Amino acid sequence: MGDPVVYCGIDEAGRGSVMGPLVVGIVRTDDDKGLMSLGVKDSKKLTPRKRETIYAELVESYDTHVIEVSAAEIDRQRDHISLNEIELNMFAEAFNGLSAGTLYADCPDVNERNFSESMRAKCGGVCRVVAEHKADDRYPVVSAASIVAKVTRDRRITEISKEFGINIGSGYPSDRITMDFIERWIKEKGRAPAYTRCSWEPVRRLTSLAANTKISDW
Repeated sequence: MGDPVVYCGIDEAGRGSVMGPLVVGIVRTDDDKGLMSLGVKDSKKLTPRKRETIYAELVESYDTHVIEVSAAEIDRQRDHISLNEIELNMFAEAFNGLSAGTLYADCPDVNERNFSESMRAKCGGVCRVVAEHKADDRYPVVSAASIVAKVTRDRRITEISKEFGINIGSGYPSDRITMDFIERWIKEKGRAPAYTRCSWEPVRRLTSLAANTKISDW
């Protein structure tokens, strides 16, 4: 028998968040059976407790790697490249730290083929890339990567909440707790709190409003 075929799955957490880092997770394996026995699935479909349990198993039993980019770094990079390009570069960096013959990725771009080709080029053309929408539903190894990324990011958000001494919510603009926290901070201090993506439109709007109104006008 030949050597087992080794492949990786890769996914992100925090792409659309307004606070906290963008996190990319990658997992390497040669067999989906073990992952499936752990109950891996798209991290959003698991409870926080279940994600933590599976995460612990993944980091103990599999090769895993994480790349994080801070909110401030995302703002800086978005001056000259798109969010898709930022994510593409993170995927490539993660792959270079944990390579394999085939990479399965959850595709952030509307054009799966273009993203797959760009990803393969970024990885030096040494691997086969399968980048698809909803890959975290279709491929257990991508589901595993989504759990690694999600748990890592959730822990960072918890750390940020502890630093501020208040619950900042999930960090997403759809979360009223998060947006209320940012709005109060900007009203009081005239700037966004640390760990906030100031290039995001909701934050730009609140910051602009603060610069043109008095606190009594809010």
